[in-house]
Amino acid sequence: MDWLEEVKKMVKLKELPKEELLLPGNATCAGCGLSVALRLAYKALGPRTVLVIPACCASVIHSPFPNTSFASPCLNIAFEAAAAAASGVVAAYEKRGVKNVTVLAWAGDGGTADIGIQALSGAVERGTNFIYVCYDNESYMNTGIQRSGSTPYGAWTTTTPTGKRQHKKNVPLIMAAHNMPYVATACISHPLDLISKLRKAKEVEGSKYIQILVPCPPGWRFPTEKTIELGRLAVQTGMWALFEIEHGEFRLNGPSARLVDKSKRKPIEQYLKEQGRFRNMTNDDIEVLQEWVDKSWEHYKRLM
Repeated sequence: MDWLEEVKKMVKLKELPKEELLLPGNATCAGCGLSVALRLAYKALGPRTVLVIPACCASVIHSPFPNTSFASPCLNIAFEAAAAAASGVVAAYEKRGVKNVTVLAWAGDGGTADIGIQALSGAVERGTNFIYVCYDNESYMNTGIQRSGSTPYGAWTTTTPTGKRQHKKNVPLIMAAHNMPYVATACISHPLDLISKLRKAKEVEGSKYIQILVPCPPGWRFPTEKTIELGRLAVQTGMWALFEIEHGEFRLNGPSARLVDKSKRKPIEQYLKEQGRFRNMTNDDIEVLQEWVDKSWEHYKRLM
């Protein structure tokens, strides 16, 4: 499918519901990418959505007692147990014969790439009929900005004060290796792509995994008004690729479809310089990271 055909099939703005299920006055930080992702997810999936959320920034948004910011049921669960708890919710609804409910596990990168990957792998291996979303802000933000398996090479965190020395873990491809029917990546800077992928996932039977890049102003060290701009730069530089793997078929989406040609990707310096978390990177560090990005795209090219 070429980009023009993909755009024609993409959800249209006028089709989106006006109803807001992420309620105002929530506890997010200014410029929070996570809150944008949650709002879009509700637009895509509607009110018959049950969220299962482990310890993370989203659990803080949900339940500053005695109020809540979610207009649908939500189960708060232990850090490592989002996928396991979601499996139980799915089984309970199936036992009761309740139809047309979307069970959405919604976890951060720490609760997915690290602490929660065992439960996630098990749920997907069993074929649990749910959507698992990893909102990826590339660190353990809620507990003080510690590095995760999803933190990029060279990034400052409180546990990598001189910059992380390992590259980012590619969890979407790890999940694709489970032979699940649908895996995708998205970014809040491309909302129609994100909504279209969530709606597609809703219609697919079995386990679905979507990883959404959500820039974080306090953790990434950038001004709050630049959240969407940072998301766009992540895509334009190739630091973040938009793709989906549907029944084993890999394809790049949106602007990423044109970025297989390296000459069309912006240099990663344009992305890095906007964020204080990369302030200590040397020219050698930038070269190492650029080489990793280029190799990642060569791998995507081979998957096409």
